[in-house]
Order: sequence, then C-alpha cells, then structure tokens
Amino acid sequence: MLKLLLVVFWSVLSLYAEQNASIQEQQEQQEIQKRFHLQELRSDLNHLKEKIEQNIWLKKYENYKTYYKISKELKDLDKQIWRAKRRRQKKRLQDLLAKKETLKNQLELLKEYQESPFMEIVKPPTLPKPPTIQNPFDIITALSYIKQLNSSKEYYLQKLQDMQTALDLLNKKYHILSEIAKMDPTVIKKDELEALQKEIKDFQESLRVAKETLRVYKRKIEENVLKTTDEIKIQGEKAFRIGAIILGILMFSLFLKWIIHKYIQDNQRAYMANKFINFLLALLIIMILLFSYIENVGYLITILGFASAGIAIAMKDMFMSLLGWMVIVFGGSIHVGDRIKVKRNGLEYVGDVVDISLLRITILEDVTLTSYLHNIRSGRIIFVPNNYIFTDLIANYTHSGLKTVWDNINFNITFDSNYKKASHIAKETARKYAKGYTDIARKQLNKLRSTYHLKNTNVDVRVYTFAEDYGIRISLWYQTNSYATLTLRSTISAEVIEKFLQEEDIKITYPAQKIFLTKEDFNDKRLPKEMKEAEA
Repeated sequence: MLKLLLVVFWSVLSLYAEQNASIQEQQEQQEIQKRFHLQELRSDLNHLKEKIEQNIWLKKYENYKTYYKISKELKDLDKQIWRAKRRRQKKRLQDLLAKKETLKNQLELLKEYQESPFMEIVKPPTLPKPPTIQNPFDIITALSYIKQLNSSKEYYLQKLQDMQTALDLLNKKYHILSEIAKMDPTVIKKDELEALQKEIKDFQESLRVAKETLRVYKRKIEENVLKTTDEIKIQGEKAFRIGAIILGILMFSLFLKWIIHKYIQDNQRAYMANKFINFLLALLIIMILLFSYIENVGYLITILGFASAGIAIAMKDMFMSLLGWMVIVFGGSIHVGDRIKVKRNGLEYVGDVVDISLLRITILEDVTLTSYLHNIRSGRIIFVPNNYIFTDLIANYTHSGLKTVWDNINFNITFDSNYKKASHIAKETARKYAKGYTDIARKQLNKLRSTYHLKNTNVDVRVYTFAEDYGIRISLWYQTNSYATLTLRSTISAEVIEKFLQEEDIKITYPAQKIFLTKEDFNDKRLPKEMKEAEA
C-alpha cells in the first residue's frame, strides 16, 4: 500500500514538473515573439515618422503647435521675470531676459503659423467675378477664367487628399503607439497618446468641414463655369452671325468688282469704281462692328460731337485730306493715270498718278522738261497730300481725256539774219512732226466744248518773232504727247538747227559782244600788247 502511494505521488510530481516546464517554455516563446513584434512595431514607427516629416500638413500643424508652445513659455517667463524683479535677483533676471529674447526671435520666425493651418482649406479663397464678354476678344479672357477655376478646384482637391493622407498617417501612428503601450507601458507615455488623439480629432474635424466646404466650393465653381460657358456660346453665335454678314458683303463687293472688270472698259473709271467699293466696304464693316460691340453708341456719338471741335483742330490736315479725297473722286479733276504737275514751296514735280488714297495722291516722277531744267533727277515716288488741292497748284496735263499739250522751243538768230525764212523753216518742221498730235488735240478740244466754255480751239503750229537783247527770237509752239514731250522736242530742235546751219542768211546767235577800236584807242598804252598785235 505504501509503495502504491509512493508511485502515485512520484507520478503526480513528475507530471507537475513536466507541465511547469512546458508553461515556462511557452512563456519564453511568447516573450521572444513579443520582443520580435515590438521590434517590428518600432521599425514601422520609424518608417512612419519619415513619411510624417514629408507631409506638409503635419509640418504646418507641428509649427502651429510650436508657435503656441513658445507663446505659452513667454507668458510663463514674463511671470518669472516679474518675480525676479521683485526679489532683485539680477543674475537670474539677466538670464531670463536673454531667454525671453531668444524665444521672441523664435516666435518671429514662426509668425506665419500664428493662425490655424486648416484655415486655408476650411475657408478657400474667394472666387473671382466672371468676366463680362462683350466681343470675341473677351472669349480668350473667359477661357482663361474657366481654366483658372478648374485649377483652383484641382488645387483644393489636392489639398484635401494631402490632408486625408496626413490623417491616415496619424491613425497608423496612434495604432502603433497603442500596440507598443500595451506590450510595454513604460515605453509610451499616456500624455503622448492623448496629445496624438487630440491631434487626430483636430484633423478629423477640419477634414469634415473641408469636405463640406469643397461641396459648396465646387457648386460655385460649376455655376460660374456654366455662366461663362453660356456667355461664350452667345458671343460665339453673335460673332458667327456678324462674320457671315461681313462675308456676304465681301462676296457682294467681289461680284460688283467682277461686273466692273467685265463691262467697264475705261481703266480709270474701273479703278475709281473699285476704290469707291473698297471705301464703302470698309465703312460698312466698321459701322457693323461699331453698332454690334459698342453698347451705347448714342453716348459715343455725343462724346465725339463735343470733341469734334478739338479733333478737327488737332487733326486738321487729315480731315482736309479726306475732304480733298472726296473732291478729287467725286469732282473728277484728277484720275489715276493722269499726268500732273505739283508745285510747292518753289519745287516742281511732274509725274503720272499711280494711286489716289484717302489721304494722299501717289505719283511716279517721269523724265520731263521740269526734270531737265530744275530737278536734274527723276524716277522718284512722290506722295502728295490730298489737302494740297485747296492750297497749292496742281496742274493736270491729261484732264478729261486730253492726250496732248502745247510745247515751246526758242531759237535765237542775229539781227541781220532772214528771220522770215527762219520762221518758215521752224513752222514747217514742227508741222511735219506734230501733225498727228494736232489732229488729236483738235478732236479732244471739240469734245470739251460741251463741258467748258472754250473760245479759241486753234491748235495749229504757231511761230512768233521777238526782238531780244542779243538778236531775234523765233518762238515755236506745237502740240505734243503729254507723256513724251522731250522726244518730239529733241527731234524738232535737231532738224531746225540743222536747216538753219545750211542757210547762209541765217545765223544762230548767242550772248556775245563786238568791240570797235579807233586809231587813238589802238595807240593807247593801256591796251594789252596782245590786242595791239591782233589789230596790226
């Protein structure tokens, strides 16, 4: 019996020892797992801290907390300074004042974080007013405005996402710290968890308000975008209609020009008709745009009416040029292709009209007698303001279809020459070469009788003789081509001189002097020796 009890006792003792060893082994394994898990949590926490340091919201929040922490320290420091002053602790007072100065400098650096970092997302910036679209150019501004609104919305959404990311990081941090605190309460302080929990609540509350603000903000943006888009559509349709009208007018003007080109053979009339159509087209387009895109045209006209006197004085020459253009175009005194002479301040220019614009006449200077006698050079483009027609001399060589002009050549012969024969030679030579131009001039002048009162239409060659200081002057007048006076002048001059030289009783003269000496004059010692030898 005793042996049986001993066996049972020994068995129970062995079993208890085995269980105790097993429990101790399990505890050791749990301790190892706990340490390993704690190491993993600390590793995750360090990795999480790196992400937290890179998050802008968490940085701003930390700076915000630091600012108020320093502010609180300054308040406490002021109390300590007050006590030090009362107790007359000079050394402590100096240390406290130095510390206060340091804290003030730190607070100044963090001044921008005085307000809550959540204000920029809780209270987004005020949306700019939609632009007023009054013309097609404002559409560009409107599109830029829509782009700006969309950028603001995207920016706000990005801020919200960053804030949500920051909240997720804080939650993960709180979860890790809670796990660490459970496993090792001595590592994590309770105040740290409470501060983190408060920070999470601040982010959650701000995020909730920000989401609600975003819904309102998006509705305002969408409303402004829709309003601006509708105005762009209205303005685009208006611009399309105006463009269609202008295009129709342009096509009609091209049709009129085609009719003019086909049925008007006179180049001058066709040119002036095209000019008038271009002017009318520009005027119509300006009026259409003016009345389409200026809201109060009557107000503009009133202002221009009051300002017209000053404008007229300041822009007198321009207005006079416009008036001169109307006189030229509707009066018909000058046409494109006419040969004219312009005289201004003692200078003369002769050339062909190549263009008549609203402000000036453009002429191409040709080689003429004026170029030969006065200007020496030619071939220049001369711009003549239209207002010169009221103040200066403008002569038209080819007005009303005239193609000829009187030209003059003077020959000087001696007093003892046969002036009658010389006059006859000059007249016949001129008739020979100017006959065709004489007939053309006669026909043109007869046509002008219906427009102008013409008393003398004789265009035959004329010869006049005058007694001058150095002889008799034979003045020859004949009709020649208005565009080529020098050609016929050169031909007639050469042939007349050649015939004069063949006649013995006709001598061409030039300014000269004859000296008659008596015998007394010849013996005068004051005469040069060479003259005496010549007389001998």
